[in-house]
Amino acid sequence: MKASVVDLRYKMNDVLKALDRNEKVTILYRGKIKGVLIPSGKQKKGAKISDHPFFGMVPSSTDRSVLDELHALRKGRYDDI
Repeated sequence: MKASVVDLRYKMNDVLKALDRNEKVTILYRGKIKGVLIPSGKQKKGAKISDHPFFGMVPSSTDRSVLDELHALRKGRYDDI
């Protein structure tokens, strides 16, 4: 689908429907391509927390709580003031 900037403003519902149909939407400004909107893909239902990229970032051998970990991560920023 091709959509102008005016279409994005006044016909956003049609653009969103095209994305729901897994169509790429080409954005035009004065007849020239400015960008492309690509559908994000379907989200998995029932995804595991262990599949998240942040999972396992901190070694499991630490006995600190989550708040202690956050304080350690933010320490430099808050102690510099």
